[in-house]
Amino acid sequence: MLKKLLLLFFISVSISAFPQLRDHPNNAFHDKEFTRYSVYYSSMLTGNVVAGEATIEVKSHKKRFFDREVWHIVGEGKSKGAFNWFYKVRDRFESFVDKEALVPYLFIRRTREGDFVQDDDVYFYHEERKAVSRTATKAVPENIQDFVSALFFMRTLSLNDFDADSAYYLDFFLDDSVYVSKIKYQGTEYIKTSLGTFRCLKIAPMMATGEVFADAYPVMVWVTDDENHLPILAEAKIIVGSIKMELIEYKNILNPIHSLKAK
Repeated sequence: MLKKLLLLFFISVSISAFPQLRDHPNNAFHDKEFTRYSVYYSSMLTGNVVAGEATIEVKSHKKRFFDREVWHIVGEGKSKGAFNWFYKVRDRFESFVDKEALVPYLFIRRTREGDFVQDDDVYFYHEERKAVSRTATKAVPENIQDFVSALFFMRTLSLNDFDADSAYYLDFFLDDSVYVSKIKYQGTEYIKTSLGTFRCLKIAPMMATGEVFADAYPVMVWVTDDENHLPILAEAKIIVGSIKMELIEYKNILNPIHSLKAK
């Protein structure tokens, strides 16, 4: 009898020490979603010019992590035209994301920007609350995100998830460090694009300042005001000029885009 009680005790301690993953609802995206964005650079010297394009694709993956099903989300960005001559970009980011908890298990980074090259592979062990990259092992908070999975997790939120100050706080892991980003909701706007005019929610995520960004909230993102929360436009003020990403193609969206204004 004593052995059984001790066994139950150790099992209960183990369960409490390693909490179960959350079950987070997702009504925003599903398998085979594909989006394409045109990237523009603007400055007083150059005006508004096409700098490149970016694509993001969501796929179910046969490989399972810890016996759980995952989304394989792949984002790629590349420069085009004259930009290839003085600042060639070939970036690829991948995230393997738990379908139910919407947390990443593996983040893959392949960055090629001018002379800058950086590769990394980060494995997330959520029950142990640690992240293991090529260069370090770090303690992380529960439900930590990489920046790819963070974008898709944010799409699943509703305005009810924001606090009284219209803010939401999100932990993410990048370059062997944990960051806390404060995301601000700044109202509703109509955004006109080549695909039509969309009623959008305006979101401002807090970024790290430094060599690229001049202030803590340099980026504005507009997502459709419907269940998809599909990013339509993003604009970032950098040290010299600004960069804009505009949606030019989408396929296999989960819900009807009710936010698209009728012509």
